[in-house]
Amino acid sequence: MTIRSMTAFASAQGSTGQHSWSWELRSVNAKGLDIRLRVPDWLEGLENHIRSVLSKALARGNVSLTLRITRTEDSAAQVQINTAVLQSVIKALGEAQSIAEQNRVGIRPASAAEVLGFKGVLEQAAIDDDPAPLVKALSKELETLVAEFVQMREAEGAALAVILNGQLEQVASLTAQAGARADERKVKMAETFKANLARVLDNADGADPDRVAQELALIAVKADVTEELDRLGAHVGAARDLLIKGGAVGRKLDFLMQEFNREANTLCSKAQHSALTAVGLELKTVIDQMREQVQNIE
Repeated sequence: MTIRSMTAFASAQGSTGQHSWSWELRSVNAKGLDIRLRVPDWLEGLENHIRSVLSKALARGNVSLTLRITRTEDSAAQVQINTAVLQSVIKALGEAQSIAEQNRVGIRPASAAEVLGFKGVLEQAAIDDDPAPLVKALSKELETLVAEFVQMREAEGAALAVILNGQLEQVASLTAQAGARADERKVKMAETFKANLARVLDNADGADPDRVAQELALIAVKADVTEELDRLGAHVGAARDLLIKGGAVGRKLDFLMQEFNREANTLCSKAQHSALTAVGLELKTVIDQMREQVQNIE
């Protein structure tokens, strides 16, 4: 199973009977799964079905879906004559003609087009709008749309996995370098501690040599970075395992990034050695780059 990106886009168009439609489905990264739908409300049951399908297919992401519906029927079939209104208009025109003749006023007879132009003579024909066939067709196409959408998320996820594996290789290499720099530091620290111990004993009458040695040894323990390096190595292994496992591992990887950063910060604070500090800072840079990539994993 591959990891998935939370960024994706898919679209589709179709038609059936008197309707045509277009879909747009897109998503960006988010902490959880946030589904926002723009679907005509007269398509009974479709919105709940869409939400159910998306919830089963996706684990995280800010997901938005828009469905636009248009009619494709012949416009002539939509218009019909209201006979009652037409008869009323003709009667009124006849009465007007009669009154005009009585008053010796000439009125030009109205044309058929003018008569049809009177309000209410022409009206929209009633259309059988049973949404069930349309909902069925849309539900079927939704499966294909979501499958393409998930495929794009997986393709993006595969590309992210390549990048992350490369960055994990960098972290592993830098951790090894940090170990080498730490070994070099031990020799210098030992020499520094001996010099400091001699300086203290020479300038402090009555100082207990064993007590001073214990304090210096405690300082050396506090400066030891072995545990940090071991944990960094363990985190690299855990992150690689998650990338191999795939699926919705974004939250776990995000937690690991926090742990990576914690160990790198501690390493830098304990370094007291320019070469080791430089490696620690480079580690922090790579870890920040990894964290940016992980933010987009489902």
